[in-house]
Amino acid sequence: MNLSVRELRNKIKSNEYKIKIGDRYNYIDLLLFNYKYNCFVVVELKITEIKAEHIGQIKKYMNYIDKNIKTINQEKTMGVIIVRKDNQFIMDYCSDDRIFNTIYNLIY
Repeated sequence: MNLSVRELRNKIKSNEYKIKIGDRYNYIDLLLFNYKYNCFVVVELKITEIKAEHIGQIKKYMNYIDKNIKTINQEKTMGVIIVRKDNQFIMDYCSDDRIFNTIYNLIY
């Protein structure tokens, strides 16, 4: 079954990773670990075109993970922003060129 962005967000909502930066709580859509590159991956899902503030947001989350969660033997955190374009989910930003750009089909 294909999911809309809203349905996907509702399924993820209870599994978002909650972090506190300063006096505010923030929610990372998905926090994954890439075993091949030995690093955390912050994934943000957007229903609009990518904006500069989205990149700033994900960089803030990546810095938080690097400072507060990753260990000294792990590599720097990667960031990925997936947006919806023409009824497809497309990786529109990645902080690391070892991850290639592709289209994702969601199957439930």
